[in-house]
Amino acid sequence: MVFRCMLLLSWLGVLANAEEPFWAFQAPQRPSAPESGKSMPSSHRTDLFLNAALEAKQLAPQSESTDQAYLRRLHLVLTGLPPSAEDQADFLADDDPNKRQRLADRLLASYGFGERLTSFWLPIARYAEDQAHEVGNNKSLTYPNAHRYRQWVIDAFNHDLPYDHFVRYQLAADLLEANAHRDALGFLGLGPKYYNRGQLEVKADEWEDRVDTVTRSFLGLTVACARCHDHKYDPISKEDYHAMAGVFASTEMLNEPLPGREPEKDKDGKTKKGAAPAHTRHIVKEGKVQDLNVFIRGDVNRKGDKVQRGFLTALSKEKPITFKEGSGRKELADALVHPTNPLTDRVMVNRLWQEVFGRPLVSTPSNFGALGELPTHPELLDDLAVEFAQHRSIKHTVRAMLESAAFQREATAGPNLSEHDPANEWLGRMNRRKLSFEMWRDTLLSASGSLDPRGGQSLEIEDENNQRRTVYARISRLDLNDVLEQFDYPDPNIHASHRGDTTTTTQKLYLLNHPFVIAQATLLGQQAKDADDGIALLYQRLLSRLPEARERHRARTFLDSSEDRWAALTQVLICSNEMLFLD
Repeated sequence: MVFRCMLLLSWLGVLANAEEPFWAFQAPQRPSAPESGKSMPSSHRTDLFLNAALEAKQLAPQSESTDQAYLRRLHLVLTGLPPSAEDQADFLADDDPNKRQRLADRLLASYGFGERLTSFWLPIARYAEDQAHEVGNNKSLTYPNAHRYRQWVIDAFNHDLPYDHFVRYQLAADLLEANAHRDALGFLGLGPKYYNRGQLEVKADEWEDRVDTVTRSFLGLTVACARCHDHKYDPISKEDYHAMAGVFASTEMLNEPLPGREPEKDKDGKTKKGAAPAHTRHIVKEGKVQDLNVFIRGDVNRKGDKVQRGFLTALSKEKPITFKEGSGRKELADALVHPTNPLTDRVMVNRLWQEVFGRPLVSTPSNFGALGELPTHPELLDDLAVEFAQHRSIKHTVRAMLESAAFQREATAGPNLSEHDPANEWLGRMNRRKLSFEMWRDTLLSASGSLDPRGGQSLEIEDENNQRRTVYARISRLDLNDVLEQFDYPDPNIHASHRGDTTTTTQKLYLLNHPFVIAQATLLGQQAKDADDGIALLYQRLLSRLPEARERHRARTFLDSSEDRWAALTQVLICSNEMLFLD
């Protein structure tokens, strides 16, 4: 504890090296990998860093997970769906020593990979399909074609779009001769529109949302904290904030007619201003270019000096980076992915690590500033960031994480780890984690054979005809669906750095009583009843394994105690911790 406190003070620059910038503002350098230790030999770079930390703490890692546990883990981590019974039989019968790597490659190439990562990205982008306010039946501020942005994200992940392109298209596809990627502009175009938005103070609130979402998503910095005053902890001034806000003050939100659809005309044949949302995609365009005056203490009526549109001073090398091309969105995108930017690659690999391992290396993934947490493995984080900058490939980076011994370890903790690293900070074992609601619901639909693979326009999550993957559910800012909220889906009004992880009575009541759960349990129970070995079928589909002898005996005793209890047995397994958690 004393060591970590000293490290924190050192990195905050208040000890001997006060002239050194804060760690997150220093460019990541590829460190020399530690030598492989005798107790934990390895040739994998990620393992070398992790094992060195374990050896320094005198911690012994867990052994490799079973093929059965690994199979379920890999399927859910990469696709958000469980392995089928056929997948299980084929993998367990395969004696090829490279079968884990081959399975990872197959799942990375599957369509489900893009759907899985999109479930993680949408809350970061504060994706939604309406506004937090709605007057009567006025739908003019809704986003009925928001799904076009969602589909763009799915395709981007599946096609392994280079990460610099992924960033740049979402901010400035219209300025990059990238018409095929115009739907990416939904990242900004689907942002909140506040009530009475013609007023300057309301516009200023919208600009703050854009600054906050962009900087927290890509830079891991809380730049919007400097709207009213210089940031209290990070080297971000109010001038920096207003320089970035000027970019979005010079940008307009646009309902653009869908490709192949003519703009709507009035009775005299003139193009109507503001096309109907139902026939448009929701993006942005260049507006009237303007530099903002600093709003003193955030008050739009008290104007200080005018600030030219530009980038953060702390991330500008020799002199402040100013923007001169139109709104500055293209230049902002370029600055975010420039090789000298120390944050963008670190932030994304940390998010990917969180999705693969269940816990990030920096536990405040959208705050790499002074009030954020320090990385548990700073050299590993830098090593991953440098590698990511060279390849710009999300699939390459994820594959490298999967190939580590750390990812393939058992999730149970032995006595040594339980006592000395109960939170698994040093990754001597795999993290045990609760499935996201998307994973859990999709697993249930897959198990019952009901899963509809189609995407397209959103459906309400509780629509009885909605058998699609949960990523295709409608997300409302005005009234987030109760079930989504109950199972920790983030508030779509704001950027979400991570998911909550709660276990509540209402969640259990949902599993016991909700018509969706009962319908799927009934359907799957009937299939089990008609099967030659129904008990095995239930365990394989819901828990991705065969039942043990004692489990089979208990299930048979339960079934024989009443006339037809297959649906009830199915629901028991649906409610089990083993289905709700991933080892």
